[in-house]
Amino acid sequence: MGMFDWTEKDASVLMQGGVIGPDERLPWPQTAVMGLQHVIAMFGATVLAPILMGFDPNIAILMSGIGTLIFFLATGGKVPSYLGSSFAFIGVVIAATAYAGKGPNASIGVALGGIIACGVVYFLIGAIVQAVGTGWIERLMPPVVTGAVVAVIGLNLAGIPIKNMAASNFDAWMQVVTFVSVGLVAVLTRGMVQRLLILVGLIIASVIYALLANGLGWGKPIDLAGIAGAAWFGAPAFAAPVFNANAMLLIAPVAVILVAENLGHIKAVTAMTGRNLDAYMGRAFMGDGVATVVSGAAGGTGVTTYAENIGVMAATKIYSTAIFLVAAAIAVVLGFSPKFGAVIQAIPLPVMGGVSIVVFGLIAVAGAKIWVDNRVDFSDNKNLIVAAVTLVLGTGDFTLRFGQFALGGIGTATFGAILLYALLNRTPRR
Repeated sequence: MGMFDWTEKDASVLMQGGVIGPDERLPWPQTAVMGLQHVIAMFGATVLAPILMGFDPNIAILMSGIGTLIFFLATGGKVPSYLGSSFAFIGVVIAATAYAGKGPNASIGVALGGIIACGVVYFLIGAIVQAVGTGWIERLMPPVVTGAVVAVIGLNLAGIPIKNMAASNFDAWMQVVTFVSVGLVAVLTRGMVQRLLILVGLIIASVIYALLANGLGWGKPIDLAGIAGAAWFGAPAFAAPVFNANAMLLIAPVAVILVAENLGHIKAVTAMTGRNLDAYMGRAFMGDGVATVVSGAAGGTGVTTYAENIGVMAATKIYSTAIFLVAAAIAVVLGFSPKFGAVIQAIPLPVMGGVSIVVFGLIAVAGAKIWVDNRVDFSDNKNLIVAAVTLVLGTGDFTLRFGQFALGGIGTATFGAILLYALLNRTPRR
């Protein structure tokens, strides 16, 4: 099978409880619509991360598309994944540039040099993994560890929609309307509409929001002025890197967090598809590393495999890598179109929040499914302690600092789970 050779499957496979595997695809029109759904799933976070660091969101969108294409080529089109702006860089970039939090980052060049250094380190880790194989990953990450790490990716992000995406009581209720809309689409509809549950639920909730906010004045109205004023086509604000030793030393260790995220994602997709993708682990790391270097060289954020898109795959049972090729192409076009960016940014924040609640929850459940499928024995205290500690470290965002470098919840949970399991597994049983 070549990189671009997908076996075409009819949607009836899904009706019979089957899945569309990474090397399969739906007919192209349906694949294109699914690709658009993946773009919308990643858009909120991919745009938010650069805004928080004072980067240009349109470059971040463009680089997410280019990065996903690089990842697709690096993995031979075998690993279904979307690469978007990584939140792991936010703290270190703000520390390195002394960014005040509003408007363009005046010291963006220094941050970009650090992001490139991080990408190089990440690539080298991938090259080592590719050279020595992945047998050691199996030993370090049995199902109890993998399940906990995957669940934590969803649980760690839970605070974002709940704390940051609902400013008022009306907004909170709109989040409820949104996830109920998605749930009703998921359960009551059939066929392609059911597979587009995130997209359709988001549209329904946005219409309800417009009726209540713009029509009845209950909440902040949807502002369409930004869409009208935005140009159809325009180049984003590219920026050049500056290589500063201190900034590079501060930002490069983020590679460790990206490894943890990518590892968890590949394990999640392996569990969902029933296909072992460990053989592509080194290539996935290298692809993500190169994508981060390319992004940093153009003025974009560091990139990582995206949990939002794994949540969409879990909901739709469609793991075709063709979808991500389409999503990447759409993102590249959007990167050069301020108009499309304005349309997505006009989606009310609570509606995006309601969608995020569903998507992050689906990831957490995917972790639990790994335990169920592998019949993890929780009467064994070793498994019980590893899972318990990992879930709380990740959900509570337990952070360890090493000088200026901070390892946040997903990182401490991932490495905590691996190290704790290794320690308890060597302890003689009484």
